[in-house]
Amino acid sequence: MTQTIQAKVIDLRYLIDNFRIHLVLDDSFFSEWQRDLPEINDLDKQLLDKVKRGYLNLLNYPPLLEDVVRMAVVDPLLFIGDFYLAPFYVKSEESIDIAVPDEDVIIRGRIDTLVLKEQFWVMIIESKRASFSIEEGLAQILAYMLGNPYTDKPSFGMIATGSEFIFVKLVKGNPPRYALSKGFLIRNPGNQLYEVLRILRHLTRLASA
Repeated sequence: MTQTIQAKVIDLRYLIDNFRIHLVLDDSFFSEWQRDLPEINDLDKQLLDKVKRGYLNLLNYPPLLEDVVRMAVVDPLLFIGDFYLAPFYVKSEESIDIAVPDEDVIIRGRIDTLVLKEQFWVMIIESKRASFSIEEGLAQILAYMLGNPYTDKPSFGMIATGSEFIFVKLVKGNPPRYALSKGFLIRNPGNQLYEVLRILRHLTRLASA
């Protein structure tokens, strides 16, 4: 009988033991989040400043749950970045099943936000409540990225807790390899959402090229 495991209970040790997933620390493996980033215009910056102010205001009314993080931060980022416009489109709560190699086990879950271009997965976004650490979403998003049916290119993802954003790159292979960007903190001076949007635009275009 096939065993079904919910993706939200998967931890990193499970992925290491069952998929042999491997963290790459060499900066050259995931240099895309630092190089050749597109510029953003003044209107983009004005809108992102509003997103930051709105998020900081919401912190005064806890708890800030996943749905609120997605509504207040992730959805505006996608709107400002034109990801609701052709050739991109967005699916929310996309169901996915991942078969565990050599085991009669299926990992089942729902991707919070999936950005596509002509059915091709270009960005997986995992939203977590503001009190969560990035680490608590890492295994879950890696499991979803392992389930990407398009294996000829790297997969890219983003974890958003509202207060922090981090980008993930996964290359399927034997073994699968992944790496992380630095974390971007919304409370930092200035507005690091500018960098988040620039990276988001760049990675999605690389993935869909």
